[in-house]
Amino acid sequence: MKLLDHSKLMQSLVFISRLKLRSRSGLVAAIAALFFLSLPAFAQKADPQPVVVQPGAPGQPTRTLPASTRGVLPPLSRKDVEFMQGMIMHHAQAVEMTALIDSRTTNKDLRLLGARISHSQAEEIRFMKRWLEARGQSTEMQMPGMEGTDMAGMDMSSHHMLMPGMLTRKQMTALKNAKGAEFDRLFLTGMIQHHGGALTMVKELYDTAGAGQDAELFNFTTDVDSGQRAEIRIMQTMLGEKPVEEK
Repeated sequence: MKLLDHSKLMQSLVFISRLKLRSRSGLVAAIAALFFLSLPAFAQKADPQPVVVQPGAPGQPTRTLPASTRGVLPPLSRKDVEFMQGMIMHHAQAVEMTALIDSRTTNKDLRLLGARISHSQAEEIRFMKRWLEARGQSTEMQMPGMEGTDMAGMDMSSHHMLMPGMLTRKQMTALKNAKGAEFDRLFLTGMIQHHGGALTMVKELYDTAGAGQDAELFNFTTDVDSGQRAEIRIMQTMLGEKPVEEK
């Protein structure tokens, strides 16, 4: 009787083991199936398609464009290109002027101002060159009769095609020969003239039909206009003059 009970017990254990094995196999199969079935949904979430939305005109709804849509630059204005090329030349003279400060004056306020002008104008030159290169344009303005000439390092003050406000060769020579308080005065009066010329260039740009419509150019010229007006007021104060608002 005990032997029989033992035999039945063994049979029961084997049967239970088989059931567990089948249950495990079924569970593994179910988990595997669930995993593979969920792959497309997971992949969809991990790599969503980009959505390109075009804002509508005032009062009009936005439009959803195909994912393959690519941005394009606005139509190029010849005046925009000439403005940037001319402003690079204009800024280069300002940087040349600030490079004279360290060896010619100990005026701390003037040194700080010069460092500010040098940094901002050098950064703006880099921006203008990138803007022109992105549009397949030369970064140098070609003067009449000087086509193909490398303008880099050339003394622009000696050329008759100076941009508005740029110092003449005579003014630059006087600045280089001055020291101390005389240098401070010539630098400040010269840079006020120079900044005023930049404001004239911006005005002439926007007085030209079809020019200045590029968004990057618009933001840049807005910064130039406000920044140089502020610096003109600072320099007028340093000269002991009452700041005059530039038109």
